[in-house]
Amino acid sequence: MSRGSFVFTPMALRSLELDEDMLERYKYRRQMASHHLSSYMLKKEIRDRESVRSRTALPPAVCQDVVIQNALYTGNLEAMQHLFPRGSRVNLIIEPQGGDMRWVARGEGLWSLTYEQELTTPLHITAGRGFTDCLRLLLQRGANVDLAPGGTTALHEACENCQPECIKLLLIHGANANAVSEDGLMPLHMCTSPESLECAKYLLQYGAAINGRTQDENDTPLHVAARNGLSDHTELYLRYGAAVNKQNDEGLSPLNAACSQPHEVQDLQRYFKVCEMLVAAGADVHTMDQDKHSPLHMACKNANPDIVDMLLANGACVNNMDYGGEAPMHNILKVVCYKISHHPERIVRALLNHGSIRVWPGALPMVLKHCCESPHTIEVLLNAYSHLKVTDTWVESISAEIFKEHKEFYESVFSLAMTPRSLQHLARCRIRSFLEGRVHKVVPKLDLPNFIKNYLLLECRGYVH
Repeated sequence: MSRGSFVFTPMALRSLELDEDMLERYKYRRQMASHHLSSYMLKKEIRDRESVRSRTALPPAVCQDVVIQNALYTGNLEAMQHLFPRGSRVNLIIEPQGGDMRWVARGEGLWSLTYEQELTTPLHITAGRGFTDCLRLLLQRGANVDLAPGGTTALHEACENCQPECIKLLLIHGANANAVSEDGLMPLHMCTSPESLECAKYLLQYGAAINGRTQDENDTPLHVAARNGLSDHTELYLRYGAAVNKQNDEGLSPLNAACSQPHEVQDLQRYFKVCEMLVAAGADVHTMDQDKHSPLHMACKNANPDIVDMLLANGACVNNMDYGGEAPMHNILKVVCYKISHHPERIVRALLNHGSIRVWPGALPMVLKHCCESPHTIEVLLNAYSHLKVTDTWVESISAEIFKEHKEFYESVFSLAMTPRSLQHLARCRIRSFLEGRVHKVVPKLDLPNFIKNYLLLECRGYVH
């Protein structure tokens, strides 16, 4: 855009000119700094020839030297040995170039577009990138292991980036395993991926608080492990005595935290394994959060059938209502269309076999509309009723595409408009009604063929009759 096509105030023009000058100076400094490493190192050695005692007494110095930064970010040990000889200052605060742009007030009403910086140190850079030899050199030169100009220590940085050997080095040299970051996190709270298991082991060996809380949410490390589906971390923390029923500020226990996370198909088993460990360690399956959501509510919402089965087997209440007046059955029916690959029919069947409330018959057309892509779920639901009033509204609830894809099943459903339920089905309903919420306990013990047991337990057949 030409200058004449937009009206700039003199003050805005001056600010733009300052920005342009600043960027030009920055480019020039970068070009010049990259050519004089040898002469720089000679001058550096002369400047830094002072006693170690006097150096350690000085506060950390701000370093904007591109040569030092380049050596640190590339892990160039040879260059660092020249740049940080014995007795040199290693407690430096570095402002790395780059990052997001933001407007900053420069005084006299002028604003300038500059890079948003986050302060760091040589220890942070080397520990976060796994440059173990460079980190060892800095520690041997007396670097302060707990320096945190940007709000986190080098130990936090190493944990976040899963660098166990660097963590071990920092801890050996006295790093505080329970240092709290600006965001209220301890290093153990930063272990959020499977690759961080060795990091967590080193932290616990050097005194990390197994039940340390975050400042914002009051989470323990076990909450973090459960929320991220980390079974190995969960096993480790339980072995070290983690409190299994501690609740955070939202009322979530570790079991609630594991059940509340979205579970993709590939995550179902690892979250199940975590929940299984927690329940075996004594986790309370009845714990509710601030909205009265139980682990069963959450497991149904995220459609994890194995967790639902496990919770029900351990006494979870199938008809508890949350503050919104919804039971676990409501939660699974609301997500069926998004979770077909999770086999939601297994959850609906388990809930019904444990005595769950059924859908009000007048609402069945609405359920059909939202769950029709999972005919198995519809089959399980409809087989919980002895009588159904099938109307044209039912037919209109199924799209032409879905009907064509599952024609045989939906024809069997719509045929019930003119045909009563079969005697066999009515006998099943009578037995289930007599057993009420004991179906799951009594039926497997009956001396009956397996196909009859499965029929009583609402196994799918692909049609209704």
